[in-house]
Amino acid sequence: MGSVLALSSSPGHQNWPFSTDPPPSRWDRRDGRLPNPGSFHSLHRSCKDVFPQQIEGVKMILNKTLSSFFKVSHTLHLSAVSPSYYRFHVEHLQSDDYSKDKDAPALIGEMDSSGSLNAHALLHLTERVRARTVFQTQQSQFVTWQFETEYRGNDFTAAVTLANPDVLRESVILVAHFLQSVSSGLVLGGELVYHRGRAEEGGILTLAGQYSRPNWVATLNAGKGGAHASYYHRANKQIQVGVEFEASTRTQETTTSFGYQMELPEANMVFRGMINSRCIIGGVLEKRLTPLPATLIMGAFVNHKGDKLQVGLGINVG
Repeated sequence: MGSVLALSSSPGHQNWPFSTDPPPSRWDRRDGRLPNPGSFHSLHRSCKDVFPQQIEGVKMILNKTLSSFFKVSHTLHLSAVSPSYYRFHVEHLQSDDYSKDKDAPALIGEMDSSGSLNAHALLHLTERVRARTVFQTQQSQFVTWQFETEYRGNDFTAAVTLANPDVLRESVILVAHFLQSVSSGLVLGGELVYHRGRAEEGGILTLAGQYSRPNWVATLNAGKGGAHASYYHRANKQIQVGVEFEASTRTQETTTSFGYQMELPEANMVFRGMINSRCIIGGVLEKRLTPLPATLIMGAFVNHKGDKLQVGLGINVG
């Protein structure tokens, strides 16, 4: 699925760029109606948020809120493994779902020191219909141009995405998503990917299911391209765990990962750790430096098979 998958299944906490609010908890609904199942991009989000985001080198992030609708951030990353960069990020968002300007477009732009640009736009066409546009460039070359329309019914969500249409090369990627709430805890749906080019043409169908209870969520995607299963469990207010299994028929590889998150409110700390079947062990500690508006981030990842060690230190201000 190329660029479409790259936007919807990024590692760590880098998910869909807009803060799509999760649907109301199915176990909290008392009116007898089934809730909206949410977006297809968010099926595995509960589990993925438990895993630490890999950090390497030295990173400094400075956030500045200019108004209730406008904020900017500056990121400086120094690394001995990958190229160092500076990144400027700007957001124009509605303040909340009940704002009188909630139908105003949400815009996100990001440019780094190499000239690469990521631009996203979200527009609420109606109360139920939303449109998204994504443009990505790598230096002077266009990499992704993507358009998505999503309709959210009372108990279902349907979306269609058109990615990288090129009339001259006669190529296009078309993705259709559908999710339906079957019961108070069960969601079923699927994804259909169609790609066409001069040399090849084909489609991939993936079925999806999610079952939720008050303290855990189990999700499965399975199709011709492989399988992706995840399990999220909230043990108590401080501890959350997640397990992921991914298999690809194209690369003939499987990966099983275990992650956990521990919150220590008294110490203003959050620790996330992980281990997977590729012998990679890692952890990230986030410490809120009260009363300063800053968070200290320390992380380390060890690849025992590859005999590699990555250590990172960062600070997030604002």
